[in-house]
Amino acid sequence: MSDAHSPRIHAKEDELVPRVLIRAVLALLLIVLSLVTIATLTDRPLESTPAQTPVIAERAIYLSGNPSGAARVMGLNGTILADFPADKGGFVAGIERVIARERGKSGADASAPVILRLREGNRLSIYDPETNWSAELMGFGADNLRTFARLLNQP
Repeated sequence: MSDAHSPRIHAKEDELVPRVLIRAVLALLLIVLSLVTIATLTDRPLESTPAQTPVIAERAIYLSGNPSGAARVMGLNGTILADFPADKGGFVAGIERVIARERGKSGADASAPVILRLREGNRLSIYDPETNWSAELMGFGADNLRTFARLLNQP
């Protein structure tokens, strides 16, 4: 074979990434790593958390779910508020699995209720007082938000 038809193994000098760019990226990574380390070691408080607005309504509920997606929601007195079949309860069962995992990690009571909260600005969230875990439900879509909003309004 002739050299004219053989593939190039090495790139030309002008096709490589400039050294100044590699050094700049490395410097940026080191700066970010340093800032995160300092913030962690000094227990710097979180600054980008959403503002805690007043609670308009809240309700304590029990969640139970299974891997098929079926889920059940009960009130404090044991009444069934919602019983979702496998094709409708996936989000509720998913929230229940997250809460169960968080409680398992911290050794908290697995049978305790969670609190559904409606805050000013129509912000609906679910809060687990056993682990201090919470989730803003508006970030999961309108249908999932409505599922929990209906639970809040039931007698």
